[in-house]
Amino acid sequence: MNFNQLPRWLMWSLFLPLVSLNIWIALKAFEYFHSFFSIIIVATLLAFILSYPVRKLQSLKLSKQISIGLVLLFVVVGIGLVGVTLLPLIFDQVLQLSERLPDWWVSSSSEIEGIQLWVEQRQFPINLADVITELENRLSDQIQALSGLALSTVPIAISNIVDIFLTLILTVYLLLHGEQVWRSLFRWLPIPISQHVKPAISRSFGNYFASQATLASMMGSAMTIAFLLIQVPFGFLFGLAVGLLALVPFGAAAGIIIVSSLTAIKSIWLGVRVLILATIIDQIIENAIAPQLIGSFIGLNPVWILTSLLLGAKIGGVLGLIIAVPIAGSIKAIFLDLPSTASTSHSA
Repeated sequence: MNFNQLPRWLMWSLFLPLVSLNIWIALKAFEYFHSFFSIIIVATLLAFILSYPVRKLQSLKLSKQISIGLVLLFVVVGIGLVGVTLLPLIFDQVLQLSERLPDWWVSSSSEIEGIQLWVEQRQFPINLADVITELENRLSDQIQALSGLALSTVPIAISNIVDIFLTLILTVYLLLHGEQVWRSLFRWLPIPISQHVKPAISRSFGNYFASQATLASMMGSAMTIAFLLIQVPFGFLFGLAVGLLALVPFGAAAGIIIVSSLTAIKSIWLGVRVLILATIIDQIIENAIAPQLIGSFIGLNPVWILTSLLLGAKIGGVLGLIIAVPIAGSIKAIFLDLPSTASTSHSA
């Protein structure tokens, strides 16, 4: 039977259910073996990122084993320095912030009363008292929920020590023998396609992580300096939070909203100043500085970026957010290369 003679609508009606079934089975398998796949994905990402300095050291005529050892030593020392210097400061500021939030709420009551008086004088049908009471109750519930979550994460963190240990071992193994592993996997694909798939995936992930790391470092540094200059309470913590969220597309905007909302609890006008200043910095970096330094590395329409983030968060949580965009970029690059790959194979 020649399938090419079938009507197009019939071919699609046969093809789409099979694709949907395969996707459903893959999602169920990922959900069942979530911990196993998470270890593999995290280890693969760590090995991919660390492979860049390893190759740089190898270009200096060092052996692969010595290069990997030096990179791992540098990572351990770096994590130790961060743990000794930054983590205590961040932890202390987080505790101080949680203690001062109720006082900030009380101190802002006079500003709220002034706004309510202004609203009543102009006879606007708005009752801020009810809104503030509802927000206060929700804030109290959220603080209690966060406190309970912090306590519940302690046994979870202890139970995940084994997973962390396995991830580190697998990362080292992939640094040593990753090329052989990937070569054996790509052997299952036709040679013309495999020659395009691997470079497309490597290029997409490399460009994405380079662009997001550069953008996050610039965003975090600029926000921290700006917050400290205008004397925002906990400016270091807020600037660092915006920088970390900038590692994910649209994360900087979410961080700005969170920070401006928290500072608005202390003072509404301070929150407005933070929102305006942070938005200006965000637009300057994303639209003026970043394109000149890193270019358009992702190569995806913002609609597809947002769609991939939503799907990634739904399927894999935080890990899905991290890898959603580079996977989407890889798929786009592979499909763009398929026509040229097919024409090359036919001509051969």
